[in-house]
Amino acid sequence: MATMQQVADRAGVSIATVSFVVNGTKYVTPATTARVTAAMRELKFRNNVVARALASRRTRIIALLFPTTGNRFSPTTSDFFMSAAERASERGYHLVLWPVDPAGDDLDDLVSGGLVDGVILMEVRMDDPRVAKLTDLDVPFTLIGRTRDSSGLPYVDIDFETTIEDSLDHLEDLGHRRFGFVLENLDDTPMAGYAPHLRAQSTFERAMVDRGLEGAVVYAGPGSEGGREAARELLEVAPDVSAVLIMKDDSSAGLLVGLYAAGRRIPEDVSVLSIASSGAAGDQHYPRLSTMVAPGRELGTRAADALIDQLDGTSVELPHFLLPCVLRSAESTAEAPTEPHRGP
Repeated sequence: MATMQQVADRAGVSIATVSFVVNGTKYVTPATTARVTAAMRELKFRNNVVARALASRRTRIIALLFPTTGNRFSPTTSDFFMSAAERASERGYHLVLWPVDPAGDDLDDLVSGGLVDGVILMEVRMDDPRVAKLTDLDVPFTLIGRTRDSSGLPYVDIDFETTIEDSLDHLEDLGHRRFGFVLENLDDTPMAGYAPHLRAQSTFERAMVDRGLEGAVVYAGPGSEGGREAARELLEVAPDVSAVLIMKDDSSAGLLVGLYAAGRRIPEDVSVLSIASSGAAGDQHYPRLSTMVAPGRELGTRAADALIDQLDGTSVELPHFLLPCVLRSAESTAEAPTEPHRGP
């Protein structure tokens, strides 16, 4: 296998320059970097991560931690993964996906072995035991999400409070005053206390009072069947509902089917707005769902930067980034009906 000296000779640079390119420890001009990487390919040079770690006491590996329970993957989650990995690579780090127990009981094995330099923690709960354990282990970390009090923690997150208020602004402008909100049912699961849902629900309920609107919250079980059942329950408690927010991608189709089955046309009788999702997910439905599009890629990029800034010693203050979702109007929202629906 080729050595670093052979790569330096082939590229016509010093061995120190090759080391800077390999380890990402110092800026090298794009032209010189291209010559070094071309020489590495020609000589089939393999960068030995373990050897580097032994020499520097850093692996330049960061872990993105996500819960082991339940299917928590979505288009937004994939955007987190990909953008965080891309940014880490740009800055000379490797990002790995690492499933962890929701209670954090396996974090010590990950951190104490020196396998990673730092971690990004996602799917954060209001009172998340993993945050306390990471703090005790004295490992650099950044949250994608917020605990109940995150003032002393580094985080990036969707601004759910602003997102819900903006959603209601949009629907109120269309004349709606009777609202429903469909959320995932996480009671009695390891993900109980999931912060995004609690923040969104509390904002919705407070806004109903502050704005003098009617509002009902219902919880959906898994998949399409959960959405159909949520539609049935919502129409039982709020038969005159004219606008529904849903924050659960896998149940959106079932919600639409349930509303249609009950004789509600969309958007003529009921408008539906998907929260913290993607345009691609909204386009899979009929009619196409209006969506508050989650800033997944920007969150992933900012999370990677926030952690790597800590590791490289370039952070000046704790990162606190809140990014609201952005409205993408489609066919599922329209002006409120002039009369409440009175049919079955």
